[in-house]
Amino acid sequence: MGFHLPRILHAKQILQRATSVLVATYIPKGHFAVYVGENQIRKKRYVIPISYLNQPSFQDLLSKAEEEFGYDHPMGGLTIPCSEEMFVNLASHLINSS
Repeated sequence: MGFHLPRILHAKQILQRATSVLVATYIPKGHFAVYVGENQIRKKRYVIPISYLNQPSFQDLLSKAEEEFGYDHPMGGLTIPCSEEMFVNLASHLINSS
């Protein structure tokens, strides 16, 4: 009798993958995920408060997203077609104004 090391290593790899998927997909209550970037291949995921939806400047970005993508978002979540720098500046402004 002995332990089969390959099975243990395989189980560990499966758990690591499952944990990384859970971390990547976790969204706290009251928040939602958006994908930001001008390049279709490289978009960055941000988790932001739902309260941003009430802000006129954020609604402008949503209008741009609707014009470019309609309701078919290739990343599986809301995709915002602007530079990451512009989005971070907007988010900083919204944080400071609340």
